[in-house]
Amino acid sequence: MSLTRVSGQLFRHAAKPMTRALMPTFQATLFSARFNSTSANKLNPESIVSTYSAGPVTLKFTPEHEWISIHPDGTTFVGITTYAADALGDATYIELPSDLLNEQVTKGDTIGSVESVKSASDIYSPVDGEVSEVNGALEEKPALLNEDPMGEGWIAKIKVEEGFKGDELLSEEEYVKLLEEAEEEEE
Repeated sequence: MSLTRVSGQLFRHAAKPMTRALMPTFQATLFSARFNSTSANKLNPESIVSTYSAGPVTLKFTPEHEWISIHPDGTTFVGITTYAADALGDATYIELPSDLLNEQVTKGDTIGSVESVKSASDIYSPVDGEVSEVNGALEEKPALLNEDPMGEGWIAKIKVEEGFKGDELLSEEEYVKLLEEAEEEEE
């Protein structure tokens, strides 16, 4: 794993480091993604990440651009944000945490990776819990990650303690502020 700082944003990459030739394209994509990010932080209301339970769904974010939808029974869905999907470019391969099924993970553990035409990036668990399911549809069609990153492109389902609220994670407003501050640093 290596770290790359682009436009004040720190990205963790695995497998293939970004070449200098791709850097201008990646920076342009980051700017475009940042510009459009404030309207794209909503779950797909027709996807299982929204419809899994009848109760209220809480949406939270991480500074590493993962999202988590938290259901009242402790079931959570984890994926990468629209911002991250746009910054990565077209996904070509997704390593799902199939080897972690029914295993406990800790917040910050690597639970997979995404390879794209531009780079590769690890995916981190935003919570402590048990991986109960992975999105097998991504193995067949990695493009789902770009087409619907906050819906059908979910990566893993992680069971947390019932009543978990994710207070230590970012709210949508806090996540948008993080993106805006990164954009201001760019200027």
